[in-house]
This record gives sequence, C-alpha cells and structure tokens, in this order.
Amino acid sequence: MSDAAKVEDPLVIRDIEFLGGMASPTSWRPPDLTLPEVAFSGRSNVGKSSLLNALVKRKALARVSKTPGKTREINFFRVNHQFVLADLPGYGFARVAKTTRVAWRPLIEGYLRISAQLRGVVQLIDSRHPPSADDLQMLEFLAEIGAPTVVVLTKIDKLRTAELQQRIISLTTALGLEEEQVIPFSTVTKVGRDELAAAVVELVGQPSWRGAAAPEDVREV
Repeated sequence: MSDAAKVEDPLVIRDIEFLGGMASPTSWRPPDLTLPEVAFSGRSNVGKSSLLNALVKRKALARVSKTPGKTREINFFRVNHQFVLADLPGYGFARVAKTTRVAWRPLIEGYLRISAQLRGVVQLIDSRHPPSADDLQMLEFLAEIGAPTVVVLTKIDKLRTAELQQRIISLTTALGLEEEQVIPFSTVTKVGRDELAAAVVELVGQPSWRGAAAPEDVREV
C-alpha cells in the first residue's frame, strides 16, 4: 500500500507519561488539573490493559496482569501533554476480597462524579459473554451522571467469524444500543483501534458536560 493510500492515524502518540495512581477519592490527583481526561472502565478480565496498550501503540504502558483484579488504583497517563487517560480499577472479579470490592466503588464512582476535567468514559464489554450485572450497573450509573460514553466490545478475535455478527447484535440488544453505537475491538488484529482513537479524540475535543470551557483540540499540536 502506498503512503498516499494509508489511512491517517486519528491519534498520533508523540509523548506519553505515567503520572501516578489515585487510591481514594480524596487522595492525590494528577498535577495537570486543566487537561481533559478520558476514563476507561470495565470488568477485571475484560482486556482493558491490553486495549490501552494497543490504543497508544505501546507494548507495556498499562500492565497486563495474569491475575484479574490486581490493579487497585486509578492510574493516570498524560498523552502528548494535551489530555489524560484514566485507567479505572477493574470491577466484578469474584476472587478479590469483598471488602476490597466495596472499597473500589467509592473510588470509581467518586472520581466519575467529581472530576471536573472528565470528558467521557470508554466502557468495555467482553464480546464473548452477555453483559454482567456489574456492566449494566456501570452503564446505568454513567447515564445517571450524564457522562458521554463510548462502548467497546473487546476480544472479538476470540470469536469465530460466523458468530461475531450475531454476538454484536445480541450484545447491542441487551445494552439497548444500535450497532453503530459500539466499537468491536481486537488487541490481536487491531480491528477497532483507529475507530476508538477517533472517539477518544472527539471526547477530548468536547466541552465538559458539567459546563467547563472547551479544551483546545487534541489534534492541534
């Protein structure tokens, strides 16, 4: 394929930096308080770390653990000195102690409710299974607070081609969405990467639904 025929990358990563982790709703926050933020949410085994690595085209930005539920903080990454990705702890993993799961809820919900710079949430759903009660509860919570939400169906490479479309139809029906409202994604084949990148760019470029002033366009570097 010639250079002219290549599709332009909607999100070129020139610089990315791990800022640190927030362990409680009232603890440390990133110093770049004026930068817009996009949060990533999903079950502990939904493939969030792998998706983040694929999105920013890095091999080890987010740690991919063999033990779901290991991440217990909200981790912040500054991208191109223009916006921040917030990696929320995975929810719903049964082997995590109940007291820990209870502690995560105020952390996640507190951040989503009070972060003045939050522009939207990328909600991940495992394409292989029906949405869990936790998935549906999270989507209901995001609708309640009015957060713009992008729904991504992960691990589509683990489905046979013949069953993928039926799974998409089944999931969108269960979620009350149209097919064009979800992004099928594979960290193996990179299907959906550019669509998600474009969605993140669009979220960052929007004013806060909480009424904050619009940030500068992420594409203007």
